[in-house]
Amino acid sequence: MILHTFPSPPLHGTTLLPGDKSISHRAILFAALADGESRAENLLVSGVTRAMLDALTALAIPWQLDGTTLTVQGRGLRHWPAPAQPINCGNSATTMRLLAGALAASGVTAVLDGTPGLRRRPMTRIVNPLQQMGVNIRASEGCAPLLLGESDMPLTAVQYTLPVASAQVKSCLLLAGLVAAGPVTLREPGPSRDHTERMLRAMGVQVDTLHEGQVTLHPPTAPLRPLQMTIPGDISSAAFLIVAALIVPGSQVTLRGVGLNPTRTGLLDALRQMGARIAISNAAEVGGEPVGDLTLTADELHGTEVGGDLVVRMIDEFPAFAVAAALAEGQTVVRDATELRHKESDRITALCRELQAIGADVTETADGFIINGQPRLPGGTVNPHGDHRLAMSLAVAGLASAQGVIVQNAEITHESFPSFADKLVALGAAVKRDA
Repeated sequence: MILHTFPSPPLHGTTLLPGDKSISHRAILFAALADGESRAENLLVSGVTRAMLDALTALAIPWQLDGTTLTVQGRGLRHWPAPAQPINCGNSATTMRLLAGALAASGVTAVLDGTPGLRRRPMTRIVNPLQQMGVNIRASEGCAPLLLGESDMPLTAVQYTLPVASAQVKSCLLLAGLVAAGPVTLREPGPSRDHTERMLRAMGVQVDTLHEGQVTLHPPTAPLRPLQMTIPGDISSAAFLIVAALIVPGSQVTLRGVGLNPTRTGLLDALRQMGARIAISNAAEVGGEPVGDLTLTADELHGTEVGGDLVVRMIDEFPAFAVAAALAEGQTVVRDATELRHKESDRITALCRELQAIGADVTETADGFIINGQPRLPGGTVNPHGDHRLAMSLAVAGLASAQGVIVQNAEITHESFPSFADKLVALGAAVKRDA
């Protein structure tokens, strides 16, 4: 699919976002670990969550999807059968890393594999600490496929310091820790998203956050309670509409029911540093997660600096943020973001290259980039390099360009936000799709 976005009139309207991808992943998997029937509404139904649902099928765990409402018949921590074939995790590193932890807790033999792109993602960051816990797991040259064999139970209780702040690694180890001989304590160099901790608490597990960057899980003595929840709107998907509303002059857009977990709102903080007009209303808590409505009003943006802990809190939103920076007055500097090189693409190199292709003044650095903003981007044709977030960000850039932006291979947007183009059109954006 080719997605062509054109210089746009002001965007106006109110819309809902699809369910949060990170929470959807966890709801699917954690429901399988519970004892009994779980129900999750507003599930994100996309390429990456399909991989997790297919994994449940491979594990003979019954589930049913009615629109965006998921029901799962959980089999408990220690009642999973060994899959007959390797489990295909598609292009989803979240699926592979979280599933590895759950399988370690279940104690069954399994093979986890995926696309060539997923096979390039680093897996030693989960393999090494899992081995320290006594999990029988091997990787192929540090990457997928992962081979899990039967392990002695209970697993070893560990205190482990993660080399990088990573919610996926932390979640993997916490899941394995559900069957440890004692408390498992993890320390991170900075705060990562805490959806796993919140959801496990809702299921009856004692998870203590002693201070920022340290969490201790106490293995449960009773079966995990089933989930009953509504999944908030995905702030990572909201990022594209947020930036679109802020960069198209005269726009005002309201996004309803967006997840506002403080470990995920770094983009809002960075944009506010740039002078963005962002208002939050109807704040509430749903299933242990903070939510609210966001109203975005276009105004002049100014360059800023982003680094340190803020990077972790907006790690998935940098492509969208970079588009805002490219249209802001002055210079924006991003540092401490080396982790971007280990996403669906090398997001630093790919992002800089494609922004340059549409006329942005951007310089790649070892751990980030420097952007000198300008009032309008010329536009052009771009390649998203198989990265859904890059594709959507570049499409948004076309709305504030002189000639528009043509995004090739734009079907990759269906991985996380299948209704992306439809949402833009509903808000008044000039968008054309070609098969």
